[in-house]
Amino acid sequence: LSSIVVDITCPLLVLSSVMGDELPDRTLILPLLGVGFLTYILLLVFGFGVPRLISKNHDDQGMIGFALMFANVGFIGYPIVSSIFGPQAIFYAALLNMPNTFFIFTAGVMLIKGEYSVKQFNPKVLLSPALIAVAALLVALGVHTPDVIARPVTMVGNVTVPAALMIIGSSMAKLPLKEIIGSPKVYVASLLRLVVVPLSLYFFFKVCGVSDVVNNINTVVIAMPVASFGTMFCLKYGRNPALITEMTFITTLGSILTIPLITLLFG
Repeated sequence: LSSIVVDITCPLLVLSSVMGDELPDRTLILPLLGVGFLTYILLLVFGFGVPRLISKNHDDQGMIGFALMFANVGFIGYPIVSSIFGPQAIFYAALLNMPNTFFIFTAGVMLIKGEYSVKQFNPKVLLSPALIAVAALLVALGVHTPDVIARPVTMVGNVTVPAALMIIGSSMAKLPLKEIIGSPKVYVASLLRLVVVPLSLYFFFKVCGVSDVVNNINTVVIAMPVASFGTMFCLKYGRNPALITEMTFITTLGSILTIPLITLLFG
């Protein structure tokens, strides 16, 4: 089930988000893509550098690095962006999320596997980001996807949310209550994930003069809890999912408080 979600349904979920009848403001497309890629280049510093200050365990460093870099945009981010900025903003979020899709299948896999080498790179992981990039390009050029294609893509993509929740829940059910509550490093990583990382990027792009619309949506996207892919990658590659599941659980609970507080900056 993890492989189906990672390789099939989630790419189609993101793909379906850029299949709509109305196109958003095209002048924001390039700024969104630019901010999105720059965001994840900056997040590489958090993902590969900061975890060494939190834990000396190599495997833990990879898990914490993944947690700092990747947010749960596809499962939680899109609905929240829609509720704050309106349904059309989902397209903007999808463009910001395109670099996420690329990096999560490259740097994210390296962090989870604990193998920080380009030799571990598998060209097959480019399939999903390339598919999404082509779809976004078609939308940017004003090419509308026929309903006969959009409808089945959306139907399969919608399987992602319940399937991902089942995977995370079944993995979490195996954890003792003491472990679910978490250790100090879990709370430190969670604080960084929910507060320090999004606020740092928000003020950085504000100083750089990025438009409020782009910066605000990007901040909400980055402020999501740990990406569910972490648990699924662990299961797929035979890693112990305990730590990443704990951080996913704690950040998901914590985001109920932190996301509304962060949005106060936009007023």
